[in-house]
Amino acid sequence: MPEHIYRMIEIAGSSEISHADAIENAIARAAKTTRNLRWFEVTQLRGEIEEGEIRHYQVTMKLGFTLED
Repeated sequence: MPEHIYRMIEIAGSSEISHADAIENAIARAAKTTRNLRWFEVTQLRGEIEEGEIRHYQVTMKLGFTLED
């Protein structure tokens, strides 16, 4: 049975639409340069407020990917 060994990286994403969109943006960008992505864990949610309104949604997240042989 193969062992599942992962490496983790931490990234941040943002969006003007929602936290969910910020997560999707971050994963889509990471997938362009990181192979074998398997899971994510959101560690922080935050946002930028300007003139009493939300301008940007921000997330910090960990991504896990399997190591190649």
